[in-house]
Amino acid sequence: MTAVTMTTPAGARRRTRVATGQLAGTWTLLRLALRRDRIMLPIWVLALGGSFSSVGSSIASIYDTAPQRAELAASMNGNSSLRAMYGPVFDDSVGGLVSWRMAAFGAVLAAVMSLIVVVRHTREEEETGRQEMLSSAMVGRRAPLTAALLAAVIANAALALVIGAGLAGSGAGGAGAVALALAVAGTGVLFACTAAIAAQFTESARLAKGLTAAAIGAVFVLKAAGDSASDDGSSVLTWLSPIGWAENVRAYADERWWVLLVLAAAVVVQAAVAYGLAGRRDVGMSFLATRPGPAQGRISTAFGLALRLQRGALTGWTLSFAVVGVAFGGLTGGAADLVGDNAKTREIFERMGGQAGLTDAFLAAMVSMLGMVAALYIVASVLRLHGEETAGRAEPVLAGGVGRTGWAAGHLVIAFGGAALLMTAGGLGLAVGYGHELPAVLGASLVQLPAIWLLGGVAVLLYGAFPKAAVASWGVAGICLALGWLGPAVDMPQAVMDVSPFTHLPKLPGGTGMEWGPVLALTAVAAALVGAGVGALRRRDVLT
Repeated sequence: MTAVTMTTPAGARRRTRVATGQLAGTWTLLRLALRRDRIMLPIWVLALGGSFSSVGSSIASIYDTAPQRAELAASMNGNSSLRAMYGPVFDDSVGGLVSWRMAAFGAVLAAVMSLIVVVRHTREEEETGRQEMLSSAMVGRRAPLTAALLAAVIANAALALVIGAGLAGSGAGGAGAVALALAVAGTGVLFACTAAIAAQFTESARLAKGLTAAAIGAVFVLKAAGDSASDDGSSVLTWLSPIGWAENVRAYADERWWVLLVLAAAVVVQAAVAYGLAGRRDVGMSFLATRPGPAQGRISTAFGLALRLQRGALTGWTLSFAVVGVAFGGLTGGAADLVGDNAKTREIFERMGGQAGLTDAFLAAMVSMLGMVAALYIVASVLRLHGEETAGRAEPVLAGGVGRTGWAAGHLVIAFGGAALLMTAGGLGLAVGYGHELPAVLGASLVQLPAIWLLGGVAVLLYGAFPKAAVASWGVAGICLALGWLGPAVDMPQAVMDVSPFTHLPKLPGGTGMEWGPVLALTAVAAALVGAGVGALRRRDVLT
């Protein structure tokens, strides 16, 4: 009995020392992570959080009477396609409509922000070799993962504060604002843990991001399928989706606070899994080993290598554009019913899609949205060059018979040609979903390419001339996306809207017809940016 009494406290102290040792250096790594993200995270938080209050102000302006809001809620709940995209309306107050419009999309964007943060400070650090150098000092095994998750928690907490304060400032505060903010931020933290698990299974940061993004897409599809089948969020498919949980918190509609406990429990379970996996592998290793590719055939050229590296992402993006195009096309026929007699809503669609008939304006607006999302693809594809270089995989390729121009050209063909493929798939999907005007809709989709290519050219220039600032390409594309999404709704000044190259494109189909001047000018600027970026790449040193 005495022996047991003597050894038990000692054993507990040893376990405490082991646990503490595995977290050694966490605060230092957290400060480093926050310093590295000192520009990216505030932009994410302010842009995403501010969009909630902007949407609230827009809804209060457009639907300024209770009967108008009730009519909107009834039309939304009666349209299964719109429910699939946005979810059901649980309350027709301004706050309830903000929750309907932003809960799912806000949760998705918070999840994307979180996966970027976690993968950047875990798997990406290991892939570049920096984590091995840090681990040689007084850094515990689980400290990097803990620091990354804490950074994601801080970002989502800040996002919740901005959402809550913004809604309160726009007159839609109260318990509903708190519930909506916590639901969005909680979903972000949940997918931070999902990203942490994905980072344990793959040696590639790109694949870890892809796996987490696929999980986000899958749960959004589950939510969409469930909401399409039910107008009260009660479908089993909706409840299988964490994004459906955020929706079913029912902000501004007799809040279900207990749903937040479901989110918290899922966070705890996934965090425990991530920590368990992190303790069972070596730094730089993963549970899914990377298979060696073939040494001959299509991979023997720079283009073949680029195609092999990017074909998975290109295939996923193409299929997604086709599916989304069909969904948007299916909404087109009911555009007039959706707008009804509300002149302000009609003005928003006309600002997005031109002064044509309402159906053509709606199609033009959807085509423009597809184009702005395709800009995210082209930036990601171009920056694959940066990832290959910083990971040390470009140097062996360039040490052989492949020149820098040829190596870069392989990836750029995939990036710029892939954007054309995406817009073709999206245009075909729109035409199929709408059931009419295939040549006009497909042509309108392809007209978006000069603006997409210009943003790709910005990424090429930043990567070639200022590789350490290449990540700023995401900010440029994000600004254009925000302008296209929120600008028409809040009636931003034209001088601000002109910052986006998409503003200068002809509004097709319909409108005043094809205008070749802006299309050719944007194409020429894109070509000049690409040429300048490739020229700068040829003259600078390779990153190590």
